[in-house]
Amino acid sequence: MGAREAVISGHPDHNHVSTSYAERQNLTMRMSMRRFTRLTNAFSKKFENHRAAVALHFMYYNFGRIHKTLRITPAMAAGLTDQVWTLEEIATLAD
Repeated sequence: MGAREAVISGHPDHNHVSTSYAERQNLTMRMSMRRFTRLTNAFSKKFENHRAAVALHFMYYNFGRIHKTLRITPAMAAGLTDQVWTLEEIATLAD
């Protein structure tokens, strides 16, 4: 663990700058995974287990779940894949 100081600068388009995108993602993650609720039996005590659960959530969210507004997965919308991944395909990546 540590921290380092770095200057990050740029020229963002202020019409597209909003914290609501990050807050929506945080809410989706918190509601989808009980590991983010401290007082449940699914609470992660080990950082490695927590990291693996978050990785599986984002893999399924982006590659295996059809989003209502897109009508396809985000990975398909970005051109990363041409199919909806099954849970079996996602699980084989963990091996």
